[in-house]
Formats: sequence, C-alpha cells, structure tokens
Amino acid sequence: MAPNARGQVSEARSRLLATATRIFYAEGLHSVGIDRVVAEAKVTRATLYRHFPSKDDLVVAYLQGVHEMERDGIDKVIAGGLPAVDAVRGIAGVIADGIGSPHFRGCAFLNAVAEYPDPAHPVHQAVLAHRDWFRNTVTDLLAQVGETPPEPAGRHFVMLRDGAMAAGCLGDPAEVCATFLQGVDGILQHRLDAAGN
Repeated sequence: MAPNARGQVSEARSRLLATATRIFYAEGLHSVGIDRVVAEAKVTRATLYRHFPSKDDLVVAYLQGVHEMERDGIDKVIAGGLPAVDAVRGIAGVIADGIGSPHFRGCAFLNAVAEYPDPAHPVHQAVLAHRDWFRNTVTDLLAQVGETPPEPAGRHFVMLRDGAMAAGCLGDPAEVCATFLQGVDGILQHRLDAAGN
C-alpha cells in the first residue's frame, strides 16, 4: 500500500480495498463493476482512479491483500517453532478452518484465475506468484520431513488443498476438511516411512 506524505495509508484507499475485497470474494470479479465499488465505499470515481488507475489494478491489490493475510497466518504457524511435521499439519489446519468458515466461497486465487485465463494478464500473474510462494513454503517444510526429494510432496499438498477448496463449496465442509487433513497426514506418513521413521 502506498503511504501518503505522513506515512499513512489513505483512508479512502483502505475503504475502497476493503469494499472491493468483500464484494469480489462474494460475487466474483467480472460481475462487480467499478460503480458498485465506488458507491459502497462512499468515494468518488476520481478517488478510486487516483488510488487504482484501472479495475485490473484494484483486482491485483485485492489479491495482494488476500496473499498477505494468508502469508501472515502461515507465518504465525511457522514462527511457533513447531517441528516441521506439526507445522505442516498446522498449515493444513489453517486451510481447513477457512473452508469451515461461514462465508467460505472457495479459493480467491482459483476463482480469480478462472476469470482471467490469460497467463500474461497481471491478475493471472498475481495468482501464479501466490501459488509459487505457497508451494515453496510447504515444500521447504516438507524437506525437513524425511529424506526423499520434497517437490513431489509439495505439489501433492497443493493439489489436495485445491481439491479441498473446490469441494468445500460443493459438499459438507466438515467432511471435506476431514478428508483433506487425512490426505495431508498421508503425505507426511509416506515421507516418514520412506526415511524409516
């Protein structure tokens, strides 16, 4: 976020971003127009365009905000100093908690990439950057569990998460979360078994 001359983020920018985040996540990106965001944030169009030169810039800022929120949650788990096995389970628990929350509507990033399929588009690029960070974070933890190359396990974790995010919108979230957590335990056990633990 760009600070003003006093080092503070503009209140109007924060309000715009909070409004866009709420509506974009609940209703989708293409279906929500700028006029709606401006009206609900109680700002002028000129104010919106001063902070976000285009709707794409607003969408990218929304995704960056979601990324920061998810990163903060995962960083808290990692900063807890747990053994890697428990940290991976902790990250899975954070994901499961999100799926079980009352306003869950899937993964903001998977939802966004479905609406912006062009790999060169800035929104698509923001999704890929988030996914690279997430996969690398999980893979780094899995490297501390067992001795086989961690990359396949990291990809497996991400695919389980993606499936849980989609299934969480379609079925019983409790059942989906239990299946997801069981799958993560399977990844960890496989790595431990391969190391003879």
